[in-house]
Amino acid sequence: MIRKANANWKGSGKEGKGTVSTQSTVLKDNQYSYSSRFEEGIGTNPEELMAAAHAGCFSMKLSFVLGSKNFVPETIDTTCAITLEAGVISASFLEVTAKVPGITMELFQECVVEAKDNCPVSKAYNMLITVKATLVD
Repeated sequence: MIRKANANWKGSGKEGKGTVSTQSTVLKDNQYSYSSRFEEGIGTNPEELMAAAHAGCFSMKLSFVLGSKNFVPETIDTTCAITLEAGVISASFLEVTAKVPGITMELFQECVVEAKDNCPVSKAYNMLITVKATLVD
């Protein structure tokens, strides 16, 4: 399987602007700029897209891991924060809250670690990956 996205940039690094689009067209000519990356400007940025990819991949992988142990989650909500410091993307912090009927906290935590270590996006990211997991009733 191969998935594609493209970016177009015009102008200098600080004053220029760009757009990103995905093969599925979920993103189509979405704006990004210096301001949306390093300030609070309108638009997306690479780190935000990385965070979305990691949160989505981890959530799906956790569902598969739970399923392999005969548990079906009612909900899995994951937030991901990507850290960019000194020009280096250095960390991904996942925070997951899930409702999984019948599972123990210990087994849930084991499943979370397995999902973190084995989701394809985690495997692709060469950075510190941490996770905080909460199981709700």
